[in-house]
Amino acid sequence: QVQLVESGGGLVQAGGSLRLSCAASGGTFSIYAMAWFRQAPGKEREFVARIFWSGGDTYYVDSVKGRFTVSRDNAKNTAYLQMSNLKIEDTAVYYCAAANRPGGVYAGWGQGTQVTVSS
Repeated sequence: QVQLVESGGGLVQAGGSLRLSCAASGGTFSIYAMAWFRQAPGKEREFVARIFWSGGDTYYVDSVKGRFTVSRDNAKNTAYLQMSNLKIEDTAVYYCAAANRPGGVYAGWGQGTQVTVSS
């Protein structure tokens, strides 16, 4: 089963940028798609963005369209989330997860990386 490790979070002012990384190991040949999720304090975990491992097709939740870009480097087994024009409401713990087939359940959750956006 694939294992995922997120990194790149931090404290940034509103309007700033951060790039998150999600490094995959073990069973990476089975990755069909990788997705980013986030969980703000007191809220449920929500989907943010998804990328197909082959082909690179992407999908975003409306609240981040035009500000976030998901990408992947297959050679490095790593997915990225470039976040720009950050807003206070983007503050959350960000997680990545992988699916091994169309419609499959996302699994391999990492420990998450904290993103805090200040005014």
